[in-house]
Amino acid sequence: MNITPDQIIFWQWGFIKLNATLIFTWAVMVFMVFGAWLVTRRLSSSTEMSRFQNLLEVVVFQIQKQIAEVSRHSAESLLPFIGTVFLFIAVSNLLMIFPLYEPPTGSLSTTAGLAVCVFIAVPMYGIRSQGWKGYFAHYIRPTIFMLPFNIMGEISRTLALAVRLFGNVMSGTMIIAILLAVAPLIFPILMRALGLLTGLIQAYIFAILATVYIAAVVRARSEVLREQDKGEEKHG
Repeated sequence: MNITPDQIIFWQWGFIKLNATLIFTWAVMVFMVFGAWLVTRRLSSSTEMSRFQNLLEVVVFQIQKQIAEVSRHSAESLLPFIGTVFLFIAVSNLLMIFPLYEPPTGSLSTTAGLAVCVFIAVPMYGIRSQGWKGYFAHYIRPTIFMLPFNIMGEISRTLALAVRLFGNVMSGTMIIAILLAVAPLIFPILMRALGLLTGLIQAYIFAILATVYIAAVVRARSEVLREQDKGEEKHG
């Protein structure tokens, strides 16, 4: 039993390894790109559309709706990043129905990479919304003594994202492997079905947390503008 797909090595030359994490990560990306091309090659603006386009529009609409509800902000700017992260995690976990497949989200390197993407996206959205000075000023609020604590908070938040997703996916895979060894066939099947549901929930949680982190810095811009408007009204 392998704890993570990192332990499944297909080819190695010195310190260079080609493991299951890399193989299945690229397989998921190819699958998503091919699926996107297949669905969007014949898009229709009329009421008559293919089932795949209808499904895609429903998924995109629901993601956009969730982003708008959580962020209290226009979802158009967040949709490409949040939607991509959610779909990658969801597809990676749902493909567990295929035998011999190991979800790349069961590797700490994959979840850490996703968390780093969020870590980079937060200041990017913050700087675009508030500017360099406005964004980095929040690290010293309410006093400059909060600077190290705010930096530690950013780092710990990133670690929590990575470890939470890795732990939940890895533990689910281990439980299924144990049940296959000691329990009748029906129990592993039920656990596999439960694992698919859990995989979707983990993708949803990761995407929602990323939305909250990004929305916090974007919303700060609106609060600053409101304070400026109130100040102008008082002086006026």
